[in-house]
Amino acid sequence: MSTSELQALLALQDLDSRIDQERHRQAHLPQRTELEELARSVAERRASRDAVALTLAEVGARQEAAERELKATEDRVRHVNARLYGGTVTASRELQAMAGDVEGLRKRVSELEDRVLGLLDEREPMDASLAELDKILDELAARRAEAESSLEVAEAEIGSIIAGLEVQRPALAGPVPADLLAKYERLRARLGGVAVARLVGGRCDGCHLSLPAVELDRIRHDVPGTMEYCDQCGRILVMPGPA
Repeated sequence: MSTSELQALLALQDLDSRIDQERHRQAHLPQRTELEELARSVAERRASRDAVALTLAEVGARQEAAERELKATEDRVRHVNARLYGGTVTASRELQAMAGDVEGLRKRVSELEDRVLGLLDEREPMDASLAELDKILDELAARRAEAESSLEVAEAEIGSIIAGLEVQRPALAGPVPADLLAKYERLRARLGGVAVARLVGGRCDGCHLSLPAVELDRIRHDVPGTMEYCDQCGRILVMPGPA
């Protein structure tokens, strides 16, 4: 293995690390976090809205039932009054009974009117809460649309950077022997994307651990171009080339 081939492999690693960094940045854009937070807020508000809407529907159903009964009772009052004062009934006992019915019906009308008013009062804060939740949901939808648009732009920008870096890869991989390239790819898959590390100041810059003095001495006395490995992490070690 020649020194130039190892330097080419190191240059390829540097490029792949840059590509990986850009992909990581693309996958962890702040807009994604914002969208996740917005999704949680929307889910919470929708759950609250559904709960309010359900309670409101129950109150509304009771109100409608009370209003139907009120109308029916008022109709009954008018019907009995029409008979009571229409002159068709003359028996005093029957007239007295109808007058009693009217009194009872009017009492029931008053009770039902109070019930309807009470239900209207009960609905009022729920109607306001529902309107407020709808307003918040609209605002969240607008923020979500804005965040999605911003994410799309940021993704495109980083995607352009990645594409520009990937174009350079064939030229850097070209000088690397096929067997070394295959080993490099296997190590990258096993070691979190970093298969090749510089040996700087007696330390592997892949795992950031210092090599034992005996190992360092051996490497320094090896023939240039010898394949060396970090005995701590297993990465290929390459001495930095001239600046």
